[in-house]
Amino acid sequence: MSQYCSVLLLCAPYSALTYSLPASLPSEMWREGVRVIVPLGRSLRVGVIVGTDVPEPEGCACRDVVWPVDLEPFFSPAYLDFIRDLSVRQMDAPGRILARVLPSALREVPSFRSRDGRIVPLGELDGSGDRVGLAAAWLDGGFSPVVAQRRTERLYSLTSEPPWAVRPQATAQLDVLRYLDVHGVSSSKALAGHFGKSVAQVLATLARKGLVREVESAFEIADVCASGPVRLTLTPEQERAVGGFWGLLQADAPESALLFGVTGSGKTAVYMELARRALCAGRHVMLLAPEVAIALKLFEDVRSALPEAPVRLFHGYLAAGERLRTFAELAGRTEPCIVVGTRSSLFLPLEPGLVILDEEHDASFKQDEGLVYQARELAYGRISRSGGLLLMGSATPDVKVFHAARSGGIAVESLSNRIGESRLPEVTLVDLRSEPPEHGPFATSVRDALVATIRAGEQAIILHNRRGYAPVLYCESCDTPLKCPHCQVSLTLHKRRELLLCHYCGYTLLFPLSCPSCKGHEFLPLGAGTERLEEFLRDELPQDTRILRLDRDTARRAGSMQDTLSAFARQEAQVLVGTQMLSKGHHFPNVTLVVVVDGDLGLNLPDYRATERSFQMLVQVAGRAGRGDKPGRVLIQTRNPGHYCWQYIRDNDYEGFFDREIALRRAMGYPPFVKLALVRISLPTDQPEGELLASFGGRIRALGAASGVRVLGPAPAPLAVLRGRKRFQCLLKADSWPAIRGVCAEMRKTLRTEKNVRMSVDLDPVDML
Repeated sequence: MSQYCSVLLLCAPYSALTYSLPASLPSEMWREGVRVIVPLGRSLRVGVIVGTDVPEPEGCACRDVVWPVDLEPFFSPAYLDFIRDLSVRQMDAPGRILARVLPSALREVPSFRSRDGRIVPLGELDGSGDRVGLAAAWLDGGFSPVVAQRRTERLYSLTSEPPWAVRPQATAQLDVLRYLDVHGVSSSKALAGHFGKSVAQVLATLARKGLVREVESAFEIADVCASGPVRLTLTPEQERAVGGFWGLLQADAPESALLFGVTGSGKTAVYMELARRALCAGRHVMLLAPEVAIALKLFEDVRSALPEAPVRLFHGYLAAGERLRTFAELAGRTEPCIVVGTRSSLFLPLEPGLVILDEEHDASFKQDEGLVYQARELAYGRISRSGGLLLMGSATPDVKVFHAARSGGIAVESLSNRIGESRLPEVTLVDLRSEPPEHGPFATSVRDALVATIRAGEQAIILHNRRGYAPVLYCESCDTPLKCPHCQVSLTLHKRRELLLCHYCGYTLLFPLSCPSCKGHEFLPLGAGTERLEEFLRDELPQDTRILRLDRDTARRAGSMQDTLSAFARQEAQVLVGTQMLSKGHHFPNVTLVVVVDGDLGLNLPDYRATERSFQMLVQVAGRAGRGDKPGRVLIQTRNPGHYCWQYIRDNDYEGFFDREIALRRAMGYPPFVKLALVRISLPTDQPEGELLASFGGRIRALGAASGVRVLGPAPAPLAVLRGRKRFQCLLKADSWPAIRGVCAEMRKTLRTEKNVRMSVDLDPVDML
């Protein structure tokens, strides 16, 4: 009697199809979670067994599975259940989701090779050979799959910022250099796709000139400090926190908890001790950070604090081969290990007993493109199946997380004191209405404090969350700013790079140039970004002052971010200017002054979380000051000193801020008191939208009324045009996710017949623009 299994395809149509199991092969070859080769049409594809002993489908003949790819299951039943749950939430096929997170080589039909190096043809495995003998050899490890050997994808990086020593006539070289300057470390495949195959010769020439180099990753791992292993010594507060969390980790049921500690209170030491105990108990650990730079620092911390622990680093900037090796190595691993990485680490095929989200409030834990997900929810999805602990740490927790802690939904431990003799810095508001900026963007008192800090041999951090030289370039002839033709937003001037850049679609214009509208040549740069701020400080501060800048532009060269942070930590520079990249996760004991150039940036964005995000960023950057034995100061320039958030920032009073913010959300009906989804639709700019919006709006409101979902919109998005498409959005509010998903699923069906119209759904959005 034939047996049947359900195979989840890792290619289109991404369905779970029923196949028969070859009667001549032993049943132990077919287990849930094993990747298998199956026929699909006239070709062979790879899928995953997601069910055995399934009933025979009626009215059709099933084809046989060809052969397994894995001797042992690659995916555990818990992992596959996690993928199924995620597919329900994302309203997408589980096969498509699994295909998106797996390295491509794990989704391709491999070749097979015996111990003595002989290739075992697929034809023999498909029935033409001695399948019984082949099965015995397979189960005994006599032959195994071999991932197809591909030419290693090369990664290229600039070695320096512009200007470059290249003749003006060498346009091909300049084009490649500018591309790498805008896009950062790029693969040979991406470069060939943009410039054609001839780019290989250009790259070789640039490499000989020392302008381009081949790298393994955009981020480089530093060696563990020469001082050797660091011994953990916990304070009474830290010991109490560890004890509370360790009790939760040993519980039978999955648990979530919050480590609420002020900046500099030693949350990392708590993570290290919990990780050590979890490893001793035979549990896997995931230690995740919102950004690669912080993950690299945590990786160094683990190697220093737990030198004997097996630790792996995983993030989206790893080379394809390294991602593949990590996935393959961790599949089915029983020896406990620590994975340090970013949000994508949650898709690795091991069962974590402890997941730690450092700086859990950070918006980077939300994936907004492609497969949209919130790392916090995925982490609990993993823990809920392995019976472990999800620990979230922050000095400024997400309001929804702290509300859960306050209401008893999750456990919480607090660290209210900084480590050692350091104290929280004094925060002062500088009212630019009464003390206007007379030294570039700085008020006189701010400029004087900066000069005094430098003369005292101390360091300063200056935060300005706007990169480039000037966010607007204004034509004085026709009185209009230069805008991106695809996004209808102002182009940002990058003076040193000699270009105008759209920060949304990457459109560029070389500068200087003639005005596209009137052909004028007189321009006025309006506003200031970090590049202009750096230029001003070089002229304003004492001549021997060294200034470093850290933003997305300076971090595009491989290793440049780590070089900048390391140089500042070694006190090779007195001033560090940057965007929010420098606001969290960094420890600089000699920093005694933090200056926020424009504290109002972000406060008035059309987003219900605007005040929360500004509060978090400013408290975090303030926490960089006074972490050593010298007191710290924070000066925040503002034109709106009456805003309610300032008193809480001055007092470092998160709980007071939370009480005010949660009352506003309760009154206005925003999370955590409702479930919220953002539905975006877009269409080409030359396509009329009136009839479509009327039909879409009427249909979605009717569906919402029938399902108990409140629908706001559709209305133009705050960024109304991006990448050549008009954008509109609706807000959906309800008491349950199923109601929202039901409405969205129906709208997707309705729009399938609309040509050139795209719809996306963001559940629990963090970006409303």
